Amino acid sequence: MKKILSDLSFKYKNAFATDKEPLGSVIGHEVDIILNVEKPYPTLLRKTAYPASPRARDTLEVHMKEFMDLGVLRKVGHNEKLGVTKPVIITWHNGKSRMVWDFRALSTYNIPDRYAISRINGTLAQLSLAKFITAMDALKGFHQNILTDNTKKLLRIIVHCGIYEYLMMPFDIKKCTFPLSKNYEHLIP
Repeated sequence: MKKILSDLSFKYKNAFATDKEPLGSVIGHEVDIILNVEKPYPTLLRKTAYPASPRARDTLEVHMKEFMDLGVLRKVGHNEKLGVTKPVIITWHNGKSRMVWDFRALSTYNIPDRYAISRINGTLAQLSLAKFITAMDALKGFHQNILTDNTKKLLRIIVHCGIYEYLMMPFDIKKCTFPLSKNYEHLIP
């Protein structure tokens, strides 16, 4: 059994974080968002940055730097064409800040994924046959899903200090749970 687990770990080594890649990712389940509208995109998909207080601006810059260091975001160059931008705000809870982006309009034009999530009774039946049960905690789990190049252009956010593009799947869009479920089902049959 130890050999089987070792072989499985090596087969899916990209799912685990390393010193060079702080977030793991599973290749083969790239997220592809397809819209039901063509360019030029409706104005709902092209928003400007929300006004922010000096405190919120400083906090946004800290969050942006953290996500850029993790390889989740990249700054969009001035020479790149823009089609879709979503504003970002900072919310506070118990003294901690959290970045919140507004993807409601994108979800409106997003063609839904038709992936059927496993039923709980099927999953429990599989677990009842298991010899070993382990737990994995995915650090920033949604951000471990890779995006197609077209989808990256749709997932651009705008703040006071520029425009950024997601390189990995953000939370809070209509399709975000399906790729994560596919990854887990692929890793843990």
